[in-house]
Amino acid sequence: MTNCHVGGTQTPSLLLALVVVTGVIGSPLAATGQTDGYTPPRTADGRPDLQGIWGSNSITPLERPDSLGDKATLTAEELARVEATANTLFAQDAGDAAFGDQFFNVALTNPDSFTSSDGGTGNYNQFWLVERDFNNRTSLIIDPPNGKLPPTTLAAKAGTRAAEADRGRPAAWTDDRGLSERCVTFGLPNLLAGYNSYYQILQTADHVVIEQELIHTTRIIPLDGRPYVDDDIRQWHGDSRGHFEGDTLVVETKHFSQQSNFRGAREHLQLVERFTRVGPNEVHYEFTVTDPTTWTRSWTALVPWKRTDEPMFEYACHEGNIGMEGILAGARAEEAEGGGSR
Repeated sequence: MTNCHVGGTQTPSLLLALVVVTGVIGSPLAATGQTDGYTPPRTADGRPDLQGIWGSNSITPLERPDSLGDKATLTAEELARVEATANTLFAQDAGDAAFGDQFFNVALTNPDSFTSSDGGTGNYNQFWLVERDFNNRTSLIIDPPNGKLPPTTLAAKAGTRAAEADRGRPAAWTDDRGLSERCVTFGLPNLLAGYNSYYQILQTADHVVIEQELIHTTRIIPLDGRPYVDDDIRQWHGDSRGHFEGDTLVVETKHFSQQSNFRGAREHLQLVERFTRVGPNEVHYEFTVTDPTTWTRSWTALVPWKRTDEPMFEYACHEGNIGMEGILAGARAEEAEGGGSR
């Protein structure tokens, strides 16, 4: 595995320059982009001020667990039970770590024990992960209303079967390993809550910059109406253009690379993101995913981001990474013993 860890605070020179030129003046959404009576502060040019560091640490899973049926929210008693179970299972000085959606799903079912989604290697316990934000929602997905991903296409199902058949084979070279393992990208949008899940937003009159702590991805998004790059230019995180609709920043992204991968969606992925500040300390991040080659319909999720005054840290993903050398050496050793190559 890649040896990932955090180091010192991270303030790239581009972001620092944007800070210098930017002046600042002083209830869940249902995909409306409205702020429910809250008036956000404004930047010097009068736009909603989204700047700051925001954490995506909600316990809410992407999809609603089957056991909850059509239940969109938990009662106060049910939420209190989930929180109490989580506090018992994930005591910070003991037990294996629960990543992403596993935190809620395990706390909901209250098993006697569980194995971490990182493979139970013992390299993390909950002490190393951020505290999660509890709320009563049962899925990040708000459309379809059942809180589930829409069905995948026949072509996507065939691709999944091929990937599963390929999994576990010895790696011929580094690019046979996953993108996140190689510290390239966790994909866009990133849905791994509670693990280096912080974002810094900076604004100027004609750009928005969104820096992600995880693999220090930084997106520089024009607001000036310029055209997209040519269709034959493809990028890991696509090509983004932004504009404001009322108090909501809308970012539309296309031209993803064929090597990009968001839950199986690649070059046909189109993403519409909506960033709305709904209170002094909360941004609602809503996104709609469209890829007719992967899903039978578009789908939308709403993720709450909470403000923090703590700095982001460098995600030194490749520092001290001896895992890749060991993986490739092991594969060659297997081949020498008669295991064959790919």
